[in-house]
Amino acid sequence: MEYSELQEVAPGGSEPGLYPSVSDNSPAPIGFEGHVQSELKENGEDNSVSVNMDSPQNEEAGEDEEGGAKVEKDKEEEETKLIDRFTQQMINEKATLVFRDGKRKIDYVLAYEPEDNEDLKKEQRRNTFEKNLIEEGLELEHEGKETSKNGKTCFTKVHVPWETMLRYAELLNVKMPLAVNDMETQLESCFENCWKKFPSPFELDEDLLPEEPNYFTAPFNRSRMDQYIGVEYIDKEGQFVIKDKDTFFTHAQRSKICYEILSRAHFLDLDDDDDKFNKKFGVRKLVDNQTYNAAYPLHDGRYHSDHSLLTVGKDNDRHLLYELWARPGRWYKYQPLDQIRGYFGEKVGIYFSWLGFYTSMLIPVAIAGVVAFIYGLATIMDDVPSTEICEDPVISNYTMCPMCDQRCSYWHLSDSCTYSRATYLFDNPATVCFAIVMALWASFFLEFWKRRQAEIEYEWDVADFEEGEETVRPEYEASVSRRRTNPVTNREEPYVPGWSKGFRYFTSFSILLFFLALVLAAVFSVILYRIVMSAILYGNSESIIKTRASFISSISAACINLVIILILNMFYQRVAYFLTELEQHRTLTEWEDAFTFKMFLFQFVNFYSSIFYIAFFKGKFVGRPGDYNRSLLDKRQEECDPSGCLIELCIQLGIVMVGKQIINNVKEILIPKLMVWFRSRQSLKETSEEKVYSRWEQDYNLASMPALGLFDEYLEMVIQYGFVTIFVAAFPLAPLFALLNNVIEIRVDAYKFTTQWKRPLAERAQDIGIWFGILRGISAIAVISNAAIIAFTSEFIPKLVYLYGYSPDQTLSGYTNFSLSEFKVQYFAPQSVPDDPKMEIFGNVTQCRYRGYFADDPSSPGEYKYTMAYWHILAAKLAFVVVFENLVVFCTWLVMYLVPDMPYKVKLQMLRENFLAKEALFSADSIQKQRERKNASSN
Repeated sequence: MEYSELQEVAPGGSEPGLYPSVSDNSPAPIGFEGHVQSELKENGEDNSVSVNMDSPQNEEAGEDEEGGAKVEKDKEEEETKLIDRFTQQMINEKATLVFRDGKRKIDYVLAYEPEDNEDLKKEQRRNTFEKNLIEEGLELEHEGKETSKNGKTCFTKVHVPWETMLRYAELLNVKMPLAVNDMETQLESCFENCWKKFPSPFELDEDLLPEEPNYFTAPFNRSRMDQYIGVEYIDKEGQFVIKDKDTFFTHAQRSKICYEILSRAHFLDLDDDDDKFNKKFGVRKLVDNQTYNAAYPLHDGRYHSDHSLLTVGKDNDRHLLYELWARPGRWYKYQPLDQIRGYFGEKVGIYFSWLGFYTSMLIPVAIAGVVAFIYGLATIMDDVPSTEICEDPVISNYTMCPMCDQRCSYWHLSDSCTYSRATYLFDNPATVCFAIVMALWASFFLEFWKRRQAEIEYEWDVADFEEGEETVRPEYEASVSRRRTNPVTNREEPYVPGWSKGFRYFTSFSILLFFLALVLAAVFSVILYRIVMSAILYGNSESIIKTRASFISSISAACINLVIILILNMFYQRVAYFLTELEQHRTLTEWEDAFTFKMFLFQFVNFYSSIFYIAFFKGKFVGRPGDYNRSLLDKRQEECDPSGCLIELCIQLGIVMVGKQIINNVKEILIPKLMVWFRSRQSLKETSEEKVYSRWEQDYNLASMPALGLFDEYLEMVIQYGFVTIFVAAFPLAPLFALLNNVIEIRVDAYKFTTQWKRPLAERAQDIGIWFGILRGISAIAVISNAAIIAFTSEFIPKLVYLYGYSPDQTLSGYTNFSLSEFKVQYFAPQSVPDDPKMEIFGNVTQCRYRGYFADDPSSPGEYKYTMAYWHILAAKLAFVVVFENLVVFCTWLVMYLVPDMPYKVKLQMLRENFLAKEALFSADSIQKQRERKNASSN
């Protein structure tokens, strides 16, 4: 059909009455009642009532009955009408999943809202684009704005006919079933067989989700149609036929092939274009410039139903996914990964597979973290150093040196009692053991994920996707004018010369460094806030504020830092997108990897820089009384409490990590719901029942998946992985909070995909991409970070040195006195002398104590030098870091050596599949020769 003929069929839209309505006197449309009603009967939705709702009522009979009987009858009639109305509505919605003939599936929908004063260029682009789609082999059908509920949206429905589907399936190397996998059960171990016999509350109900057969597959080829599952040989006719053309290709495959055509169709006539390489093509460009408002594949139908899934069965795949996966009550169940992959595509399926694997791996370490915390809680009153600070009559009354210049006065060590008790909860021997366990866990997690990923790559036929299937990005073709012949495919392709790439990468790198410096400047401003706030609070006359100055400044600074982080994130995402576009990457995978790296670098510095400051810099370069380090804006730097800085690190980590998780979950639930409510409200203002609220319009009113796809989801989890691994020595409850968040995250994401978002394009992917390399880098940083936190931030090493080298009775009794040094106040610098020495409390102070390992130099009055204990502790810290890192590296290497990247059974199945593919080639050749001989003999 020519484009002009198509316009005559549907001028400006559809013919009135071609699709059903829900009015009281409109029966199911001709051509739909049998097609759709049969589906309703199969699903148990047929209530045995007439769909035609204009059956006459016998008014005379009602006059002879009692008044009460008439009311009852009217009530029954009203209920019957409601049931009829619901049945009619279900028929209407199911009817709008196909073209008007009730047979051809809608593979894609293009939506636009024409205005009275609309630019003519937009209409010309749409006309040219749709004409080219028809020439490419697609079939279109139009719905005018008068048929939509909101009265302003037009829809173009797209169907890929069978021959076009076959042609593009071969071009795109779509893999199709070749033979039933006859090795899967043979390769199952005895343990696996026994384990399956035990019932598990986490398993999905087999009655609701029967196990699907597993197939060997091969790239589709039209010349070997007879080799695939779903094709049967008819001996009488001597030919192979498709059993069911509607199910031979899945909906995900159909929408992907349709999008490939849509993404390459021109919307300007090449004859009118001065430069034929100025690629004005692709539906994405048309959506970006608002020629179309949206382009999307349809959901399968409603996600909810009034009947039971167990007794009646699923209405559609969307309904099944919602009931088994997206409902909050299913939080403890395994995910139906094969169904997710079949409905949303491999890329979404791999994300949820990785997220589920990561969440399950968090369970043992979350339990271990809780045990470490409970150990600290149970032994808190047995900790000798904190008990000395709180209860010892001599040590608790030590006069401590002021925590800031002038405004701060002397204070008693007992003021630090609460702080020291809280610090012990996270700074105890169990935490050290837990940090070692987490460093090993990170290595195990990555190695076992590689094995799981290898299984997914084989089962979902994406093992060689990036090598052989991925095509050039349309945006790359549009932006690159140079061409050269690809030596592999021998086809002309866009080409960016090396000098241009080098200049673009240099420009991108320079801008990247500039914005990273801005992030560090924001962190620096928070540090200044902490310094100023601490000085103000310590100088407060109120005892309750003064004793909690460190807590208040740490919590408020962490909250401010979290707000700054969230604000900068929105800005840096745009910067990273601009820089990635500047670099002109050839394939979508290359583009996504480059964008991911930049965005993660921003986020890494944004989220972790303040935590790194507290862990490795705060209190390390303060100096000592009489010789404070004032290199930072001529200000005295922050000091740690006598019990250390670990509790501040814990506070910062807890607020940023947990606060980010709460805000993200609220945002992910609330924003899509508000968007869907607002857009649906506009459509449902139309109260006329002469119009159908069609499936394509319902999906149009859903929120769109973000342009960056799963990037935000991955980034959120990878940043969380960094919190869980890099700083776990300071916050052993991090895996528990991550686990709780992820259980919610899986269902929130599932709910978004199933109910709040338009159905995304079913994209293919081989793995989690560059995220795996980022996770490996984080794991390496985590080993160094945890070793350094234990050695240089916690009190674990100093306590060990004192216990085995300086304690007279091999206990920690006297450790507090050992870790403090004395200073004669007469050697204070003028700006450090307190304005109010509080002589009524402390008397005439001649010396004060501070945290450090210094001793008075007898040869130089007023000079202090490090004690021998300081050097012993430093040597022990360095030795611990070396031993810790080498131990973890050795264990990681051992795991990598013992655990192969690909399971043995997967390797065997891949060999078997390759063998069957070769046999299929020989078989196809043999059948072809037999046919030729048969035709020759008949002639």
